Amino acid sequence: MSDRIELRNMRFDGRHGWHEHEQRDAQPFEVDLEMQLDLGPAGRDDELDRTVDYGRVHALVRDIVVTRSYRLLEAIAGTIAADVLAAFPLVDEVVVRVRKPKVALGGPLDWAGVEIRRSRS
Repeated sequence: MSDRIELRNMRFDGRHGWHEHEQRDAQPFEVDLEMQLDLGPAGRDDELDRTVDYGRVHALVRDIVVTRSYRLLEAIAGTIAADVLAAFPLVDEVVVRVRKPKVALGGPLDWAGVEIRRSRS
């Protein structure tokens, strides 16, 4: 299936990282989310209950990034994927990208990030 809903470059401040100062001081995180599902029913019926309310998805992602704390980007992405699949039964597969644009690695770098793909099967 190629139908999908995308939320691109959501930005939130969170306290995530391996080091103590990363857990203490909020820093920016960026999240992309792709949800694969059959959009045919929503397209035919023009009804929100036939698709996924991406306002609710955005709120779920914001809650994870802003109110929780993880040491690894992999844990943030994994939690987002699991929670989206649990909360939205119409979603068959989810792709999550999490970027940390202010990572200090000793040289020029736009961002560090992870991408994961999870499905129901």
